[in-house]
Amino acid sequence: RRSGQYTMNHDHSKKTPDGASFDRSGSQDSLDELSMDDYWKELENIHETRGNNHEERVALVVKEPDEGELEEEWLKEAGLSNLFGESSGDSLESMVFLSTLTRTQKAAVEKRVETVRQTMRKKNKQHQIPDVRDIFRLQNDSKGKICDGSEPSTVRTSENKNEIQDGTKGPKFSLGTDEQKSPLEDMPFSDTDINLEISFAEQAANLKDSSVGKMCKGGGGETLLPNFRLPKDKTGTTKIGDLAPQDMKKVYSLALIELTALYDIFGTEFKQQKAVKIKTKDSGLFGVPLSVLLEQDQKKVPGTKIPLIFQKLIAQIEEATLETEGLLRIPGVATRVKSLCQELEAKFYEGTFNWENVKQHDAASLLKLFIRELPQPLLTVEYLKAFQDVQSLPMKKQQLQALNLLVLLLPEANRETLKVLLEFLQRVIDHRDKNKMTLKNVAMVMAPNLFTFHGFGSKTIEQSEFVMAAGTANVMRFMIQYQKLLWTIPKFIVNQVRKQNTESQKKEKKDKAVKKLLKKMAYDREKHEKQEKTPNDADVPQGVIRVQAPHLSKVSMAIQLTEELKAGDIVARFLSQKSGNVQTLKKEEVCLYEIGGNIGERCLDGDTYMKDLHQLNPNAEWVIKSKQS
Repeated sequence: RRSGQYTMNHDHSKKTPDGASFDRSGSQDSLDELSMDDYWKELENIHETRGNNHEERVALVVKEPDEGELEEEWLKEAGLSNLFGESSGDSLESMVFLSTLTRTQKAAVEKRVETVRQTMRKKNKQHQIPDVRDIFRLQNDSKGKICDGSEPSTVRTSENKNEIQDGTKGPKFSLGTDEQKSPLEDMPFSDTDINLEISFAEQAANLKDSSVGKMCKGGGGETLLPNFRLPKDKTGTTKIGDLAPQDMKKVYSLALIELTALYDIFGTEFKQQKAVKIKTKDSGLFGVPLSVLLEQDQKKVPGTKIPLIFQKLIAQIEEATLETEGLLRIPGVATRVKSLCQELEAKFYEGTFNWENVKQHDAASLLKLFIRELPQPLLTVEYLKAFQDVQSLPMKKQQLQALNLLVLLLPEANRETLKVLLEFLQRVIDHRDKNKMTLKNVAMVMAPNLFTFHGFGSKTIEQSEFVMAAGTANVMRFMIQYQKLLWTIPKFIVNQVRKQNTESQKKEKKDKAVKKLLKKMAYDREKHEKQEKTPNDADVPQGVIRVQAPHLSKVSMAIQLTEELKAGDIVARFLSQKSGNVQTLKKEEVCLYEIGGNIGERCLDGDTYMKDLHQLNPNAEWVIKSKQS
């Protein structure tokens, strides 16, 4: 069995390698001696578990990128690879994408393109890299607005105002730019409100040098986390899983650029790490890649998104009681945990493993072992350092915003597994009066299991471990405390996706006009217009939408839009229609979907105000169907 993917300093005295005492006041939140003790004890337990396993350890090596390689990889990840290389001439798709970016997002792209351009010049590569100013000038020229190019890092955002950029009127998109004077001055958001309508990087840029920014910085002695909340959005809150896959790809690209822009504002280095591929186990439970685990688990339970062993270990811990004192902190007996691990490997999938032999603390140790033994960390090699660096952002609100974007960047398997873990940890904390496991304690115990990873080079980690202990525990606290906020897709990103879809549809129409014969072109246009119309469109008067529900007894209904009508009201109206073959679906099992127009597909939050959303996407179809698993 492979093991030892993670490593950390094994000197557990309370002194740094240089002999200096650890300065707790330097951390973002001064953490008390007891909770720091929990961290070091957890490291000791991990070391003891490893000490009992004398088998060969295989470490995952993180590759150090060459000059310019990092930026080139970043542009590929952001979906902008056709700005350089052999396909650099074919960049219309990128132009559409770039036209929706905010000022700070553009600056982040320009910075990386310029680095790649200079690197390729040095290497005498033949591929043409456009000048960064030309990239955005091209995009503006197509709208008849020419940027003077003299200030590439502060491109004006007038083209992002709430209008379709060819001058025609259309649905109003707020793209999170610095519209008017400052959106933060005009919008009624309090210090604890998370503003999802304005780009996080734009907010940071506006606050960076202001007195407000200085006043809101987290003090060293502050231990209570703010009660952050999301103000209600009339067009509905969009959660991860609500959008169609093609739109989620766009969300990924935008989240990567936005996070980079946010880090750029504060001079925090954002580097995606790359792991050198090594041979991993292709079966079993511990030390197996998440993708392999899920592939074998889905043969047994189709559609499962969380490894079965992970689900079972959590269920086993909860089966006893979450009131057990020291739960997660007190380890199981190391030799017994090792024996159980080997037995699980042999018997779990056969269904012959006897779970009655597993004590609660053993199950908790196995759960943490599972996380540590993953060939790549749960937070991924690419973004583990970025998760750690969240603590370097000056304000707690910005730290939370960065975590929100990082969660969007995780692969689905990692994100879903992390979600289940955080929900479980919160349930443990809910019983803190009995189990004595507060948010701080749980964060201190879990941080070493998620954040210390062998691949980054043990020397660097050992030298900074005392600082990292408090820092990563704080990040862990944030993830547990604000987990409900982290799975939200910011509105400004959803609006950028809508804008991209609108612009792409226009370009597709123009391309068809060039490529088709006149007769066929006319036929195609007529056909396309018919397809865009909703069923019985001619019969639907203004201010009314037709909602389809093919799987319910009432399959179609014309709904009058009012100021107060919500998506949940429409679903309830359909479910109340009784007939002989009425479906037994419950309200929480179905969703009203917004389909087409300027979005691929979106499951609507029950509190979405339909009139506001219809104005944002007038060409959408509205369908009630079962929620996607």
